Amino acid sequence: MNRSFSSLNAQEALHVAIFIEERNARIYHEFAELFSEFHDTDSLEVASTFWEMAHEERQHGTLLQKLYFERYGNAACHATEEDISEFIEVPKFEEITAIAASPNESSLSPRERALEIGLRAEQSALEYYRRLSSACDDPELRSVYRELAQLECTHTEFLQKKVAEGKTA
Repeated sequence: MNRSFSSLNAQEALHVAIFIEERNARIYHEFAELFSEFHDTDSLEVASTFWEMAHEERQHGTLLQKLYFERYGNAACHATEEDISEFIEVPKFEEITAIAASPNESSLSPRERALEIGLRAEQSALEYYRRLSSACDDPELRSVYRELAQLECTHTEFLQKKVAEGKTA
């Protein structure tokens, strides 16, 4: 089944959002593992940043799981991320390889560049959920979209703060 995220009902949307957070945690963990193999200071700093971001994504997934159980209990839902046609909140691998290929071609530190990758993914998801929320007529679904947008807003603010801390350090 290949559906638009906007075609999901509230339960399905929340369920798929859990998968998205878990997927991103895996991606960031894999990025961290990749950079940790280099063993130089900059690469280890980037790896540490990606592990931190993986941890944040896992926490978001846990928050969404709690919300799901509060609303739907143990009700089964078979919708997963593979069922939707859009790619939501995907960190771009091309940006990761740019850090490794040209670590000094930016005014940002490698850590800040890693944070920027996550920040762009979070901002994209935030805008996506906001658009869905404003276009939605179903009150329950609009509530889910708003909660997803708020979660992404919190993560965006967290990453913006981390980037700003790096620039003032």
